Amino acid sequence: QVQLVESGGGLVQAGGSLRLSCSASGGTFSDYAMGWFRQAPGKERERVAAISRSGGTTYGADSVRGRFTISRDNAKSTMSLQMNSLKPEDTALYYCAAAKTNLLFTSPTSYGYWGQGTQVTVSS
Repeated sequence: QVQLVESGGGLVQAGGSLRLSCSASGGTFSDYAMGWFRQAPGKERERVAAISRSGGTTYGADSVRGRFTISRDNAKSTMSLQMNSLKPEDTALYYCAAAKTNLLFTSPTSYGYWGQGTQVTVSS
């Protein structure tokens, strides 16, 4: 069973950048498709980006496409989300999630493993 820990959140001004990291342990990282989700107060959790087991296939939500880049390093059991040109509407608690499949599921209910989240706050 994989355990996930996020890091890298913080407070940044609009237009700035942050890099989130997700470190995995307790399982074979390359067995899992991975995703980044976020949840703002009063809103549903939404998928921001996802990446296949090998890293060869990625997905980015329309709202972040061209600004956020997802990547993974299976040798280090880590996944990252590079976030550029941040906007106040990107403010949320960001979670990494894992699913033991190679499918890039949309629904959070399809991901069986979650980190505790890292807060990203973008000021205007």
